[in-house]
Parts: sequence; structure tokens; C-alpha cells
Amino acid sequence: MNFNDYDAVIIGTGFGGSACAYVLAAAGMKVLLLERGDWARRDAEDWDPRSVLVEKRYQGPSPLRVRQYEDRVFSDVVENEVVGGMSVFYGGASLRLREEDLVAWPILYGDLSPHYDCVERLLEVHGEVGDDPCEPPRTGDYLYPPIELSRPAQRIWDAGRALGYRPFRMPLAINFSDRARTVCIRCLTCDGFPCQIEAKNDLTMTLLKLAQDAGADILTGVQVARVICKRGRVCAVACVDRRTKKAFEVPASVAVVAAGALQSPAILLRSELHSFPQGDLIGRFLMRHCNAVVAGVFPFRTNPEQVFHKQVCFSDFYGDFRGQDGRAVGVIQDIYTPSPIALKHHAPFGLKNLTAMTAGFLQNLLCVAEDEPQFENRVALADEQDVYGISRAQVIHQYTARDCDRRDYLVEKARGILRVSGALFFHTYRIDTFSHGVGSVRMGDDEETSALDENCQFRGIDNLFVTDGSVFPTSGGVNPSLTIAANALRVGNYIVEAFR
Repeated sequence: MNFNDYDAVIIGTGFGGSACAYVLAAAGMKVLLLERGDWARRDAEDWDPRSVLVEKRYQGPSPLRVRQYEDRVFSDVVENEVVGGMSVFYGGASLRLREEDLVAWPILYGDLSPHYDCVERLLEVHGEVGDDPCEPPRTGDYLYPPIELSRPAQRIWDAGRALGYRPFRMPLAINFSDRARTVCIRCLTCDGFPCQIEAKNDLTMTLLKLAQDAGADILTGVQVARVICKRGRVCAVACVDRRTKKAFEVPASVAVVAAGALQSPAILLRSELHSFPQGDLIGRFLMRHCNAVVAGVFPFRTNPEQVFHKQVCFSDFYGDFRGQDGRAVGVIQDIYTPSPIALKHHAPFGLKNLTAMTAGFLQNLLCVAEDEPQFENRVALADEQDVYGISRAQVIHQYTARDCDRRDYLVEKARGILRVSGALFFHTYRIDTFSHGVGSVRMGDDEETSALDENCQFRGIDNLFVTDGSVFPTSGGVNPSLTIAANALRVGNYIVEAFR
């Protein structure tokens, strides 16, 4: 492979990297994507809860150092690493931010709206215009209508309606309709698992494939250490081949960092950009939503057919706190129940068997609440290095009391829905992952508070861009993937105009 042949080097194959790569490649630019993971195996073990959730078959060798909540010490947290990023493991939820969510952004909702339309088509999202009672303005229709509700989803829908709420069918990037490909069989191994039959419209089936069809190349097993700058411009990307542990460099006329809200700032911090005025902002203002799952225990088996039911969403409460602090509360979504194997593994000692036995009697609701950007919440560099000799990322995160208030408000609403559905008991557990991580290399109008301009261009380096969730000034109250992709399409168009 001749690295000198490429017009742009993109670090990461998640939503931000894939969407940007698609735009650049479709415009005729020669694009190379660098990915630390490998391709999903798409075998029987990909639907095995023990393999994926307990034995962590896709987790990599370079753990993060994380200190959160009231922890006094850092703990190792290992991320999934695979081509397509988190899209391989997500459940397909494809929701737009609302106009009010972008008040603190340097762009307007109207700047994103056509790119939302485009990415919904590219991801083949199933949805219904007007279903969401607080849906933002839109011009495009969905490519496919939503599927009929399964029995567990209908239970939640009916309970919400009985309470006077307006549930809607969640827009989903899953192939329920295109018979030219394998269609979804509506199993329970969607959220949290790679799709063995390739029916989930993850990035390897959609944007990445389109980028490759247009000529983009993907190099896997590459650990990126840093971008190399000379005379105020990026000239190369410093890498390590994971298989051989040999260091090498990839020349870069344009560099796009899209390694996620935890790894992108780490790459930039290792790039020694401290001399730039915005150097101290790199890694700051990390957000991830203040999420929780409410589990209802029912006196009957909630899903004896073992069918897919991540279909129902509630946005009735989205703006309830808007007048207090300008932020969204968030949404409530039906979500799958973990398998008995996973429940047993994560349950406290002494309760493992009992917890596993309750699995068939549970139904869960996910509460996604907006959290606030805080200067102290950050990604930094740890003192120690990983197995490749690269400084590890270190994460410090705490919620504010207002973050928890928004989450707890949704939790009470979720308990009410489950109670009307027939649940007798409830258990709430917080989500500790950074799967919704955003905000750590934010864009903005104010040079004092943002490392990137409105085009997600690093201030002072005209050929360095960031296109993942790191760029978010605020988190909003919905899953971030669709917005990451829409914004990356927008930035990709700017790069094409500026550098092609």
C-alpha cells in the first residue's frame, strides 16, 4: 500500500469517520481510514451473550483509566474495538436533536436538517414522519415505514397511552424491508451484539460500504499515536501496527480525527498541540448523558416469544425543564432485557442465581437524560503507556445535581409506565458506559471555550478536522449517532470544497 496516494486520512470508522469518508470518496478524493479494531466475525459467537457480554470478545488490549462518581482511584475500562465502531453494537435508534438543543452550537438546526435527511436515507431508517409528538422540522420522508409492534412493545405503548402520553415508534436503522439483503428476523441479539446475518444497518452495511465502493480504503489493526504537525499544518499520522508492534507514519494532506469522544482527544493531546491557544481545551467538557435503566418485575413472562421489542419511545417530557436551565430532559425508550447469563454475571455475589431466574419476568425502559458540559469532566493522558508504548487515555467524570434531577424525573415516569403495564416491583441501575460520549473537543464561535470552529476545523491548523461526537457543545436528550453522522456529512462537504 502506497500511503502517498491519499488525499485524506481519517482516524476511526465510527459514525463520524464513515460519514465523512463517504462524502470525500464520493467527491473523488482518495481516502484512507485507519481503524484499531478488525472486522466483526459475523459467526455464531456474535449472538452468544457469554462470548460478547461476559467474555468480551471484541474488547481490545488498551484499557482506559476511568474515575467517576465518588471513586477515589482509577479503574481500567476496556472498549469494544471493531470496524464500524459502536454502530456494530447499537440497536439502530436514529433520533434527531431538536431545534432548541442547538442554541449553544455555532450552527443552526437548519444547517443540519438536509444532512439528517440524507443520512436517514443512507442508513435506511424505518420511521414515520409526524409520529414523534415533538419532532423537529423536516423536509424528507423516511425510506421505509416502521414495522408493527411486537407484544412486549405493545404492552408499553398501551400503558403510555393509558397515562395520557404520546408514544411513538422509534426510528430504527435496521433492515426490515429490503429483500435484496437479509432482512431482520427480530431476535433478541441486536442491541449490544454484532448482527450475525448482517440485517442491522450498521456502518459496515451502509456508509462504510458506500465509501469503499467509491474508492476509500480501510487499514485495520492500526493504533494511532498522534498527528504530526510542522509549520502549523498536519503532515502525517504516527501509527503502530498492532500485529507487529512496529511504528510507521502515514502522510496526510488532510487529517480527520474521528476516534470517538474518548480517543480523539487522547490522540490530539499526544500530538503536543499545547502551544496553540486552544490546547488546554482538548479533552474538556466531556458528556455522556445521565442514563439509567428501570427494570420492572412482572407476575408473568414478558416476552415468551423471545422477539425484538426496542420499538417504543416517549418524548412527552423532553422540554419539561427547558424553562429552568435551557436543557432537554430527554427520552424514555423500550430496551431489551439482558440474557440470564449476563444478568447472573453482573449481579452481586449471593444474588446471581436469583437474578438470572427473574430474567423472563423483566421488561426494561431506558432513560436518556441530557447532562451538562463541565470544564472539569475531561479526557487527559495517564502516566503509564499501553502495550504499544502509547500514553493511555485517562477519563475523569462527575454528574451535576441537575443532571441527576433530569434522570430521576425520567426514572419516575418510566416506573409509572411499567406499573400500568403490570410490573409489581422495580429496580433502577445507572449506565456507567461512555457509549453516548460527546463533547471533549467541542466546536463553537468563542475561541476561549472551543478548540474547533463551526466547520470542526482545529483552530490554527487548517488541515486538521474532528468529526465524531467530540465536537458537540451540548449533548441534547437523544441518542447521538444520527447527529454525529449528519454533522460529519456537513463537515465532509466543507472539506471537499476547501481541499479537493
